Amino acid sequence: MSTPILALSRSLDASVETLKTIGPTNAGRLAKLGIRTVRDLLLTLPFGWESYESAQIDTLVPGRHASVVGTVLSIKQVTTKFRKMQLTEATVGDEAGTEMRVVWFKNPWIVKNLRTGDRVALAGQVKSSRYGGGPEMTNPHYERLDADVEGQPKRVGGLMPKYHLVDKLTSRKIAGWVEAVLPLADRLEDLLAPEVRERNNLLSVVDAVRLGHKPTTDAEYLQARRRMAFAELLELQTAFALMRAKIAAEPATPIPFRPEVGDAFKAGLGFALTEAQRRSTRDAFKDMQGPVPMNRLLNGDVGSGKTAVAAACAAMAHAAGLQAVVMAPTEILARQHLRKFRTYLEESFPELKVELLVSSLGAAEKRRVRMAAASGHCALVVGTHALIEDDVEFANLGLAVVDEQHRFGTRQRELLRGKGRGRPHFLAMTATPIPRTLALALYGEMTLSVIDEMPPGRTPVETEVIERDERKRAYELVRAEVAAGHQAFVICPLIEESETLAARSATAEFERLQKEVFPDLRLGLIHGRLKEKDQVMQRFVAGEIDILVATAVVEVGVDVPNATAMMIEGADRFGLAQLHQFRGRVGRGSAASRCLLLADDPSGKVLARLELLTRVNDGFRLAEEDMRLRGMGELMGARQHGMSDVSMAALQQPELLSEVHAEAERIVQQDPNLAHHAALKAAVQRRLELTSIS
Repeated sequence: MSTPILALSRSLDASVETLKTIGPTNAGRLAKLGIRTVRDLLLTLPFGWESYESAQIDTLVPGRHASVVGTVLSIKQVTTKFRKMQLTEATVGDEAGTEMRVVWFKNPWIVKNLRTGDRVALAGQVKSSRYGGGPEMTNPHYERLDADVEGQPKRVGGLMPKYHLVDKLTSRKIAGWVEAVLPLADRLEDLLAPEVRERNNLLSVVDAVRLGHKPTTDAEYLQARRRMAFAELLELQTAFALMRAKIAAEPATPIPFRPEVGDAFKAGLGFALTEAQRRSTRDAFKDMQGPVPMNRLLNGDVGSGKTAVAAACAAMAHAAGLQAVVMAPTEILARQHLRKFRTYLEESFPELKVELLVSSLGAAEKRRVRMAAASGHCALVVGTHALIEDDVEFANLGLAVVDEQHRFGTRQRELLRGKGRGRPHFLAMTATPIPRTLALALYGEMTLSVIDEMPPGRTPVETEVIERDERKRAYELVRAEVAAGHQAFVICPLIEESETLAARSATAEFERLQKEVFPDLRLGLIHGRLKEKDQVMQRFVAGEIDILVATAVVEVGVDVPNATAMMIEGADRFGLAQLHQFRGRVGRGSAASRCLLLADDPSGKVLARLELLTRVNDGFRLAEEDMRLRGMGELMGARQHGMSDVSMAALQQPELLSEVHAEAERIVQQDPNLAHHAALKAAVQRRLELTSIS
């Protein structure tokens, strides 16, 4: 018989809003977690479990999780003397006559839900009472039981799921909704064929959903998670395998390797390439020699010299009579690339003309650059989204380079590639250090080059964690740098004040610093909603601003050699990899530079995490540590790539990813159109629509 919640939901693709106890408000909250349909609700497993062993009150051990069943002997609302906090206080006794104190903070409605004489199940962490006597629980899960003495708890005790939460959602609410729709699990189509499940020792999707949401043992839960992770990663890896096959079927013009071009390029640089740069350049040259288009991701830390590798590729393309294009996410980055490519190339290769195409150019200049590109009179065009407009054409495009490729959508990258008559060779660059397992999962259709070595002579940025009571010293350090003729950044985590977060916002901090701390200095403000971002940044680069107050928009690529100090407010709200990205904005000139980290939460755990930045300058090591401490979802916005918690956690098991990769290759090789894998084909098509892969 159907449960009431299912009355309006006969389809797995029905909106969760149709479920009776969810409604539009909770549906909006679930949507923030990526749960929009009944299918999503079933397939979203809890990320963990809390185990509450059943016990009598007199056997409870402080520090352990436990569940007890008893009777409410008294319950009342209390206001504390000092902080005037409201709490609900109860005394619960069990059949043995032992009593326990229970306290709930900020839950005034509990007094309406529980009354003296009610039987109740409680599950929580046991504490020693501060007032002597027996044990107590603070904010435990609770469930009022039927008056029937035999009534047993259904939702409290044993293994209790932990789901990702937003707003006012609770794991208990989500577990209730899941339990109501669980009978529909039988209707889930299995995208893993029986032979795939058998080869890899995997549960069916129906068993995985049931055991994932309601396991009786840890082993059952782990089996369910492994199966769900395998299926999701298989969607991605199959999509990648199909894209690799598609790219291989669209031939590119081979670019032969010419040693004299490489020698001339190196001679004109004015510095020696690092071994990592030479290795990455060799990888790219080898790719470009073949008829299959290069599709390579160049991953290197801030300042590791990725642009020099791209310039070498452009020189080799030019020698083959082909043009190159470089697309950057912002105008200021495009202009920065223009300067570097001209420096690296034009002296050694006088006929290699580099032009700029950005939306702020005048109509006549835009027309001149477009004509130069269309006629073949320029070899390399650097620009922004202006490059993919309909009226931009190239005479013979052979190489497309995209900087910070995760900032562009799939369609934008394809439009750029479409500017060639054939399919151009493609090189993507990112300054966000990505652990190899994550790179394989997010960019599995691309081959990977890693520049894991910094050019000699770069002085590491001195990094210091500033305690709350030392804020004045931080301001003095910034002022001293400006007095010495340098510039500084102040990074804030929010744009506007928030009542829920005690973080300093950029707008409020800008006004406060301007009035109270640095009234005699020239301050600027930049954030994501500001239309004049490029203009403000150009003024900072030109030295017209002493201190730039900014949000995370300065994270990528901006080169201001005169900036030698950075203060990061609310540093605990950023990941280590992102803090390292910020830090890379200073120390780009010859002067010693420093980065000051100020935490909103100065707890020991937070400070220990931030202290890592004072000792480690390797972005890849910090990214690995971030992955371990904060999970995959915090890196590269992995959740934006449509990856769930189970698949991101699975990326820390390289052997599983290897098994999935091999399975995807086998399926595509044997069934290139996925004709015999209909469910997998539909899932891959959904994945390609949702996922920002190139």
